[in-house]
Amino acid sequence: MEITITEKAAEKISEFRKGKQGLLKLKYDAEECGCVMCGVTNLWLVSKLEDDDYAIETQNGSIYVEKSKEVFLEDNLTIDFHEAACCFQLKSPNQYLNPRMSIFDKTK
Repeated sequence: MEITITEKAAEKISEFRKGKQGLLKLKYDAEECGCVMCGVTNLWLVSKLEDDDYAIETQNGSIYVEKSKEVFLEDNLTIDFHEAACCFQLKSPNQYLNPRMSIFDKTK
């Protein structure tokens, strides 16, 4: 799997992380969705990793992904930031996986 972070997205992630400790994770969250197939991918800042998390190296550091959830992702992903909508976007060459992706601080 390859993840590219655009310059604008890297800037926004850096602003979010300022003064915070943690690891950046691309989290496929199916909690409260009723079905694992209805999950949503977001960025999480976490204090510790799950047992099946592994690192994907990007030009802006590591992002962690759950091995068991990578079936819901694609091999080539881009994390971008959309100024007008003020949100991140997760996309592949084939589709938007989440056109309004959020970032959450889960370190607390």
